Amino acid sequence: MPDIVAPNIQQELNLKKLELSALLEITQAINDNLPEEALYKIYRFTLLAQLQINRLALFVHDEKWDCKVSFGTDLEAAKQHLPETILELKEITRISKLSVDKKWRNFEIVIPILHNGKVLAFVMIGKIQPYYTNIEALNFVQTVSNIMLVAIENHRMARQRLAQESIRKEIEIAREVQSMLFPKKLPNDKDVAIHASYIPHSSIGGDYYDFIEIDQDQFLFCVADVSGKGVPASLLMSNFQAGLRTIIRQTSDLNTVVSELNHLIYRNAIAEKFITTFVAIFNRSTRELSYVNAGHNAPVLLYENNTHDLLNDGCTMLGVFDVLPFMNVGKIHVPHNAVLLCYTDGLTEVFDEDESEFGIEGTIDFLQKNRFLSSKMLHLQLLNAINLFNEEASFNDDITLLSCRFK
Repeated sequence: MPDIVAPNIQQELNLKKLELSALLEITQAINDNLPEEALYKIYRFTLLAQLQINRLALFVHDEKWDCKVSFGTDLEAAKQHLPETILELKEITRISKLSVDKKWRNFEIVIPILHNGKVLAFVMIGKIQPYYTNIEALNFVQTVSNIMLVAIENHRMARQRLAQESIRKEIEIAREVQSMLFPKKLPNDKDVAIHASYIPHSSIGGDYYDFIEIDQDQFLFCVADVSGKGVPASLLMSNFQAGLRTIIRQTSDLNTVVSELNHLIYRNAIAEKFITTFVAIFNRSTRELSYVNAGHNAPVLLYENNTHDLLNDGCTMLGVFDVLPFMNVGKIHVPHNAVLLCYTDGLTEVFDEDESEFGIEGTIDFLQKNRFLSSKMLHLQLLNAINLFNEEASFNDDITLLSCRFK
């Protein structure tokens, strides 16, 4: 604590007048809701002109320690890191009592500015009038600084709240848009029962599934996964869905459908985003399934005798190349009582405590043991199985399941 020097009556009266003027100046600036830069300028003027402090550096903690105001010193304060001995201070202290480099001895006194027990800033002053070695005068500098910095902190928090509210509203809109992408009804008729489950990892995921009736014999279904998450992924996926539904009205040729989708994603994707997808068309009359796997996890087609096929034919992921370098449309006859499971990588990329992956093997094994469950129960039990695989697991991706039970 600095030594106390008692000012004479006239000095004390003059000091009180200066302090009152300074307090009114700072308070008026805060009430006028001026921006931070303006508050710092008024603070600088108040201490320099009205309180006659001739050397000062104000360090404020804003993610890191930053020098916001400085005058009357040769020290390039803005480029300096505050010494640990200063950072540890909680009360007004003379620099001469601290173990610091010579450059910091341009100042005489350090005044920490605290709010709710947290240090917001350090005011370092030097070349001060004699009465500023009086503790009351120094406490006033501390008070004025505290009033201004708390106001700035409150302004910053208010801006953050507004920004967060804006982001929250954007997320709500994106989530509503995303929910509109999913089909409201999936078929369960004499030929097929389709069921889907979607578990987002965050508020807005990058997974998508769809079902589209083409004619009385044919329908299309798909599962897709956008790289990345959040609003950009949601917007790109809505673009994908709109493109798919437009293209399928013009042609059901999967080669053309997927090529056009790739061109669409390539033109509209930003920040190196891409989409993996499995798109298939089933013909009820011929029981032929035509499909393209565009860099997606291979769906499992499980037959009545518990053998299976992995549906891998297709092309590379969409949106990487302007023209797809290769394309294979897979065709397979689907016998009665087969089950097809499509999924995104959030299902298989789950690890236990030994870093073993649930993987495609775990998925196939589960299907073989539980194939006679209803579609809804099949999904619920599969999700439960990956939870049990590692009870400590926190899923790092969305999980989408789409199963087709061919009757």
